Amino acid sequence: MIKTDSYALLSKYTQGLAVALGYRDLMTRLHSERVHSLCEEIGERIGLDEEDFNALRIGSWFHDIGKIGIPDAILLKPDMFDASEWEVMKRHSEIGEDIMISTGLEGSEAAARIIRHHHEHYDGGGYPDGLKGEEIPFCSRIVSIVDSYDALAVTRSYHRARSQEEVLEMMLRESGIRYDPAILEVFLEMVKG
Repeated sequence: MIKTDSYALLSKYTQGLAVALGYRDLMTRLHSERVHSLCEEIGERIGLDEEDFNALRIGSWFHDIGKIGIPDAILLKPDMFDASEWEVMKRHSEIGEDIMISTGLEGSEAAARIIRHHHEHYDGGGYPDGLKGEEIPFCSRIVSIVDSYDALAVTRSYHRARSQEEVLEMMLRESGIRYDPAILEVFLEMVKG
């Protein structure tokens, strides 16, 4: 179980990773901060227990830490990826899992599991393991929704920022396909305010 004091220790000793990510790619660091904040909010709204909430806090903060291991030519590419580049980029969730586990800190395994599976799709079409539905860790399903929301709502080198209305419509169309419908419903209520 990740206790509050364990979370504080894990958080303290992983802040260097956040700084490293910022130096590697500031856009990813800022994205991670926004995802972390929204994940905390949805975790509170859902009423996660302390163990899951603390794992979500760390997992959401470091969901993209594996991008440290992605070559610059791919990570910083201003265009869409070709098939081989996409295969390299998809490795970031596994690399992130390895990085988090390597800290050896109490609670790192739970956070690493969230990181590994944050790109799984509810219908089984995601990566790296093709998990579906309830097989996907609950907190990974939360991070998946928030990660997509932020990625769509912020301008990237390969697409313009979309309005909140556009983003929410796009996400609603993916309910039950990419996203857990029950969590998505809570998230949509939260962001609509």
